[in-house]
Amino acid sequence: MFNPFKKYYAGTLGAVLFSVAVALLIFFTIGISYFYVYLPSSTHHGESITVPDIQGMHINELDQFLLERNLRYEVNDSSYSDDYEPLTVLKQYPAAGTKVKENRNIFISVNRITPPTVPMPNLIDGSLINAEAVMRGSELKRGRIQLVRGPFLNLVKEMHYKGRKIEPGTRVPKGSTIDLVVEDGGSNEIPTPDVVGYTLEDAKIPIFGSNLHLGEIYLVGDTVNNGPIVILKQMPAPNQKMRAGDVIDVWVGKKGTPVPDDIELNDQDEIEN
Repeated sequence: MFNPFKKYYAGTLGAVLFSVAVALLIFFTIGISYFYVYLPSSTHHGESITVPDIQGMHINELDQFLLERNLRYEVNDSSYSDDYEPLTVLKQYPAAGTKVKENRNIFISVNRITPPTVPMPNLIDGSLINAEAVMRGSELKRGRIQLVRGPFLNLVKEMHYKGRKIEPGTRVPKGSTIDLVVEDGGSNEIPTPDVVGYTLEDAKIPIFGSNLHLGEIYLVGDTVNNGPIVILKQMPAPNQKMRAGDVIDVWVGKKGTPVPDDIELNDQDEIEN
């Protein structure tokens, strides 16, 4: 009697091929199940979470806040900003709005409890304007201005921190407020020097020598063609009472050019010092 399964009996070629086919089928079944069923379910493949904005949050609030969103955090840096409270988040990575998988670590930078210190720059015998610029560069703040008698207007004489005088190089916390003691320009009145007829460069000597400043400079008439350019008019007029730090405006043009008393000035008439 004919037996169709005889070729699959043990020891036959058919039996070997059948065994190999069954093994391959089992192997592919397990592989497909692992990569397309088990891994996606265990790694939440295709699922994502939007990273929340945690900048400005206190570190004590993060555990519960991120746990509720299936996220974690790790502190990887610290810096200082006086715009935030100590131990609050300054920066985060990934950024807010980024899509990540569950249980992803959010790396954060937190604000230090104690600010770093910086050396106090030397502001002595410099102008108030220069002092403010230097302090901004050192991340310091200008506080109260105390005036003392002196011949120079807004000349820095002392620096104070928390009510005490400090010397250049003293280390103070970054972001500190520094009070300045500056001269008031003195009480002595200065007569305005007479610079009419001077060239602009020559006029600077008596003006600056009187602790005054050159203010606006206005052109009058034709100043292009040949001819000496001199000061035709000044304001205040000569021999007026002024104080150190005041400014003198001048009108310049060819020698002999009349300057009307009611001259109208515009942007084209004014030049820079």
